[in-house]
Amino acid sequence: MLNTLFLAGYSSSFGSLADPAGSGVLVAAVSWLQATLLGTVATTVAVIAVSSIGLMMLTGRVHLRRGLTVIAGCFILFGASTIAAGIQSSLGGGGTVRYSPPAASTEPIPAPPPTPPPANQDPYAGASVPR
Repeated sequence: MLNTLFLAGYSSSFGSLADPAGSGVLVAAVSWLQATLLGTVATTVAVIAVSSIGLMMLTGRVHLRRGLTVIAGCFILFGASTIAAGIQSSLGGGGTVRYSPPAASTEPIPAPPPTPPPANQDPYAGASVPR
């Protein structure tokens, strides 16, 4: 009973246990780390990894399965946010607007008016002629 009173007093005076005081610094640090690892550094490392694995696959030093694993890993690393958003929208249907193509029009598209022929048909008109 004393423990429940202590926990009730703790949670009411200091906020939620899931968001303790000072956690903003940790969240900021993790966000910085994520931005760094998914930014220029990760792109450079992924390009070097794919190119070196591709070269080693061409020379026969790496099996095809290992090369495809590296490429799939890069795809998952850079597409994780898109993959997660797609899974969430397919499971929850959370108010996303889906694209629907416009209805086909039954009216024919009018043809552009014909261009008039040029006034002077001579392709060499205005060229200098030696005397």
